Amino acid sequence: MKRGCKVPLFFMDMIEKDVIIRLAEAHLATSECFLVEVSVKPDNLIVVEIDHDTAVSIDDCAALSRYIEERLDREVEDFELEVGSAGISAPFKIVRQYVKNRGNEVEMRLESGEKLTGTLQAADEQGVTLVLTREIRPEGAKRKVKVFEEQRYAYSEIKYTKPIVRFK
Repeated sequence: MKRGCKVPLFFMDMIEKDVIIRLAEAHLATSECFLVEVSVKPDNLIVVEIDHDTAVSIDDCAALSRYIEERLDREVEDFELEVGSAGISAPFKIVRQYVKNRGNEVEMRLESGEKLTGTLQAADEQGVTLVLTREIRPEGAKRKVKVFEEQRYAYSEIKYTKPIVRFK
């Protein structure tokens, strides 16, 4: 697509999600931000969620918003556009969010209903490794000791994972 071209939206009841994804990815390809999610509601409310390995700035959101808006034609299809960052305590939606949070404490709810808290040690396309801390009392000991246990989970086993934010 040529820079500055308007995306044709002819004969559409609503703006297509794929069009917005392509536009967002084209803009973000030259940025350190990455696309998390795009949704298009029936009333043409477009919501674009982005993230960054360190922090998303208001300028990042504004630049992406302008880029998308300049390439859609309001004469053909009216729309409302919201561009924002992934929330600080929002569940992860894509693998890159898991990767960026390696070494951080997370809360994970498994599909089985079990809730875990641990340190996200590794993440790849297949799943994650979580380091859990358990306190056990060794036989004959008076006090409990901390034991660190690595557990591997496929994404299909995970209902959600979100960062734990602690203010000290």
